[in-house]
Amino acid sequence: MRNKTSLSNRLHIGLFGRRNVGKSTLINAFTGQNIAIVSDVPGTTTDPVYKAMELHDIGPVVLIDTGGIDDEGPLGQARVKKAYKVLHKTDLALLVVDKTIGLSGPEEALLKEIKKCHIPVLVVLNKSDLNRSNEELIETLTSEKRPYIEVSALKKNGIDTLREMIVKMTPSDFERKRILSDLVRTKDTVVIVAPLDMEAPKGRLKVPQVQTIRDLLDHNCTTIVVKETELPGVLENLKEKPALAIVESQIYGTIKDILPEDIPLTSFSVLYARYKGELDILAAGIQAIENLKANDRVLIAEACTHHPIGDDIGRVVIPRLLNEPFKEKGEGVIIDHSVGYDFPDDLKKYKLIIHCGGCMLNCRDMLSRLETARVQGVPITNYGMVIAYMHGILERAVKPFQNRPEQVPVSV
Repeated sequence: MRNKTSLSNRLHIGLFGRRNVGKSTLINAFTGQNIAIVSDVPGTTTDPVYKAMELHDIGPVVLIDTGGIDDEGPLGQARVKKAYKVLHKTDLALLVVDKTIGLSGPEEALLKEIKKCHIPVLVVLNKSDLNRSNEELIETLTSEKRPYIEVSALKKNGIDTLREMIVKMTPSDFERKRILSDLVRTKDTVVIVAPLDMEAPKGRLKVPQVQTIRDLLDHNCTTIVVKETELPGVLENLKEKPALAIVESQIYGTIKDILPEDIPLTSFSVLYARYKGELDILAAGIQAIENLKANDRVLIAEACTHHPIGDDIGRVVIPRLLNEPFKEKGEGVIIDHSVGYDFPDDLKKYKLIIHCGGCMLNCRDMLSRLETARVQGVPITNYGMVIAYMHGILERAVKPFQNRPEQVPVSV
């Protein structure tokens, strides 16, 4: 079932380098498949190409083939920018270098950005089959203490050693293994309230619901999944109260009146604020709502691309809540939306960023977005935080996370 693992939960390995350096050939050699198009024409790879696979001793990974970092012209520079964007989600970078040419401006600029992003990098010296020595390059890499390996993607030489190096250099914390299992004990009962509204995917549960249930099952907890309409009957029939109830953010207003105060309550968005990002940062960002004025600009960021329907949480529910205080005067805040990977580089015009739960992003990407907001001095929070705050139950929603092992206490 590992082949079914979401891309967001895989180790992201980004391949970077000049045009025609052999990145696509290396991906094909590494996977044993003709995944990437290989051509002598420079700039064949334009948009980043993603390939999910299994890697022994690591598990599910995704390889990202990027365009050349030396591309030219307006279109070429757009491709370079897209390659650099991949760094935001890269857990381990492979800088592919033509051994016969070595390092110069494009590679040095990329290495500088990689260092700024705190990403481990392995220099892959390709085309070793040409048997041309480059002692100056080796001396440079050795003196800079940069890990490197010599391979021939064309001849498939050194691929097994490359796999071993990737395993060795994989960050131990690339994925946060626990969603909520540290919040409950073995054999605890947890109630998940999953409304089957218009936003519920047909015939299946949402990704956060599935991943949360799996985390609970892995830690021998009893999980009860129920619609909000059936919750009162379920609570009445339980011999002992549940250790925790988890709901979708949009039904906070309904659930808070059904669920007794002595039953801990949180939402999937709040769970994922910690699992994908930093709960304290997102909790602190909520205070910016109090300072919003008419015509202030707010960014609502959605990590996935979906067609908004009904009372869409990002397009309808949150904008309505934000503009409620201004309704009598016919005013409101100005709301922009970013979707998928199109998170803006320049955030300074915004007074607040409200992000989705980030279930479709890997941890590296979500943390990169938080860091971008921090550097530019823009408060950031997420969907679940905002809705809980607007319903007056934010303190209750984050309480299950307070004073837990390995967690920084959350202040609201």
